[in-house]
Amino acid sequence: MSPSRTRAERDALTVEIMFALVSGAFLGIVGFLALGGVALWGGLPGPWRGPWLTVSEAFGGLLCGVRVVRVLRRLPGRPGTGASPADVVWTQPSQPGRTNPDS
Repeated sequence: MSPSRTRAERDALTVEIMFALVSGAFLGIVGFLALGGVALWGGLPGPWRGPWLTVSEAFGGLLCGVRVVRVLRRLPGRPGTGASPADVVWTQPSQPGRTNPDS
């Protein structure tokens, strides 16, 4: 354990990792079922069924891996991971017609 991280930071990291794994697994299952559903419940001929399921499994695994990497790459606390312009939330002034808080 790193002495520079607090208990709350370690807990937040654990939650992020679990979120990445669970959302990646869900996306992988959905991707597999989207492609593999044709082979499982559709009318694919026998010779196509095996290769189609193999491609569906690879696609689901790829989606899962990409999701996990994308979630974990945006973890806070890493150098150079500050807010991007897309992360900035623009809010309207508190009173209509006023654009400056000093006015």
